[in-house]
Amino acid sequence: MIEIIKPTWDVDPRVHALCTTRIGGHSTGPYRGLNLATHVGDDLGAVITNRQLLRAQLALPREPCWLRQTHGTDLVADEHAHDEPQADACYATTAGTVCAVMTADCLPILLCDRAATTVVAIHAGWRGIYNGIIGKTLAKLASPARRWCAWIGPGISATAYRVGVDLKNRFFSLDPAHAAFFKYRDLHWHADLAGIAQYQLEIYGVDFIERYGGCTAGEPARFYSFRRDGVCGRMASLIWLA
Repeated sequence: MIEIIKPTWDVDPRVHALCTTRIGGHSTGPYRGLNLATHVGDDLGAVITNRQLLRAQLALPREPCWLRQTHGTDLVADEHAHDEPQADACYATTAGTVCAVMTADCLPILLCDRAATTVVAIHAGWRGIYNGIIGKTLAKLASPARRWCAWIGPGISATAYRVGVDLKNRFFSLDPAHAAFFKYRDLHWHADLAGIAQYQLEIYGVDFIERYGGCTAGEPARFYSFRRDGVCGRMASLIWLA
């Protein structure tokens, strides 16, 4: 059995959203568990089996829209996506189409509008957040931002996310308010990536935001973490309309 984490948000019951962990699955070695990524060096047969297990256990209406993520800011429509499009965000307005992003320290951000007409999945690492993937995604969608609910799923916490002063300065130059999400301790700067993401969502008027409280780097038995392990698998965050 695979393990999943669900948001506790109070949204329309037609919206289904979740994030996998590494628990369950058929991958071995550094990918041990439910690795869902084909691009990290894992045995392709194991990944395909893991994806089949995911679809069967969750009774997914169809295969998720798997993306070729590049830490960019491109958004694609799930309904029209084929052959793993290059993008870091996808959305769907048709029931039964499953948006997906894969992560292993970066943040998965899932959104739905209150009328349950649109769902969105965003892969948000520091590059994507710095380059505006949150704002660009919301700006491209028709519904006003104030109608959106957001869930920031499992990612690396500020305690584990040590960064250089150059990254702090880049975000400060973008918006001085970002300084609040960088703390200096133990001779290193630490970045609160989820805090930055929440701040940017709020700027664009998202009026309900829920955050997962754990840390991918700090729970090796449960989560993959690129910062911790280097070579590792990927979790998936999915959202769709029933």
